[in-house]
This record gives sequence, C-alpha cells and structure tokens, in this order.
Amino acid sequence: MAVTGLILVGFVTGHLVGNLQIFLPPDQINGYAHFLQGLGPALWAIRLFLLACVAIHVWAAVVLTMESRAARGPESYGVKKWLRASVASRYMRMSGIVVLAFIIYHLAHFTLGFAGADTFKSNLSPVVLQHDVREFGIPLASAGTEVHDVYSMIFLGFATPLVSLFYIVAVGLLSVHLWHGTDSMFQTFGWRNAKWASCLRRVVALYCILYFLGNLAIPGAILTGLVEPAAGTTAANMIAQP
Repeated sequence: MAVTGLILVGFVTGHLVGNLQIFLPPDQINGYAHFLQGLGPALWAIRLFLLACVAIHVWAAVVLTMESRAARGPESYGVKKWLRASVASRYMRMSGIVVLAFIIYHLAHFTLGFAGADTFKSNLSPVVLQHDVREFGIPLASAGTEVHDVYSMIFLGFATPLVSLFYIVAVGLLSVHLWHGTDSMFQTFGWRNAKWASCLRRVVALYCILYFLGNLAIPGAILTGLVEPAAGTTAANMIAQP
C-alpha cells in the first residue's frame, strides 16, 4: 500500500502541475497535451501501470481491513471512542471509495469522452499552435502543429456547476486521503521518528493544503468567471453564446 501510494502521490502532483497550465496561453496546455498523446504506446503503458497501482492499492486496503477485523475477533467493541485518531484517518475508507469513483468519472469525462462527449467531440475542432511550446526548456510541440483543443475542453467541462462542484468535493476528499496516507507512508518506510515526526506532519499538511487549493483554483476560477477563456478560442465563443 505504501509503495503504490508513493507512486500515486507523485502522479497526482505532476497531474496538477500539468493542469495548472490552463492559466497560461492556450498553446501551452494544448502543446503539452499533444506531446503526451504523441507518446503513443508509452502513454498507454504508463496509464496501465498507474491503473495497476490503483488496483493494488485498493486490494491492499481490502486485505488490511479484513486482517484487522479478523484480529479483533467476532465480537464488536463494547465501547467505540476515538482517542488520538485524526479526522483524516477516521474516514480513510469513505474518502477512498469516493476517490475511486472520482477517478472513474474523471477518465470518462476527459480521457474517454463518455461524460459530455457531445460537447467535446462535436463542437471542438483541432486547433493550430501559434507558437513553439516548451516545458522547462524541453521542446514539446512546434508552431503550426494541429492539436486537440484541450484548453477549450477544460473550460467547457468546468463551466457546468454540478461538474465543478463534484470535482471540488472529490478533490477535497482526495486531499484528506493524501493527508493521512502520506503521513502513514513515512511511518511505514521508517522515515518518521521522534526527531522528524513533527516536521514531517507539517510538510504533509502544507502539501495537502496546497494540493487542494491548486485543484480548487481550476474549476473555481472558471465557474465563478474570475478567469475567462482566451479571446477567439472555441471555449470563449461557446460560453459567450446566450
């Protein structure tokens, strides 16, 4: 559970950094998405590896739960009272179930196009990059390349209040899940001791708060109109329609 958790923490962090490019000119996130799509079989290998990590993570959670119940025996506790358990630890299973549902919906929404497929497939035509796209100095796509309009897809996806609200709630629960999970991961790997425990807990808490705020910023800014799509994009034209 700890090993797959570490891998998934790294993925969700990188995923957030990539998504925050929505606040840059459209070419940036469109070129970034084009680069990922251009990986071809390698991209699918990464996706399958990550899905395998999720499956193993869920399996480990089920096994640990069953072992815990078996160790307790057939009789339930006479008194149920939380002592030092944090809020995040108390609801790990519940948040995990919602996060799993969120992953499935997120894949259907943006990757597979099942949710909102009419909007994404019928109304979004490919666009041509106006500038070269680089990431940390690494060239991702060249000007003149025809790419998918991921920029407009994200804006239109989060322009629906119910969709944005669901994402905000789900990411909030994911942040809570990460809070306890990452803290426990340090304990499992033996990286947390009396000297570092307090500092590590603060680092984990700060990371989870920043992670939530970063994810909140995207649907929040789009839904409230604090950030509007760039002029001339499909998203801008469709949102401006009565």
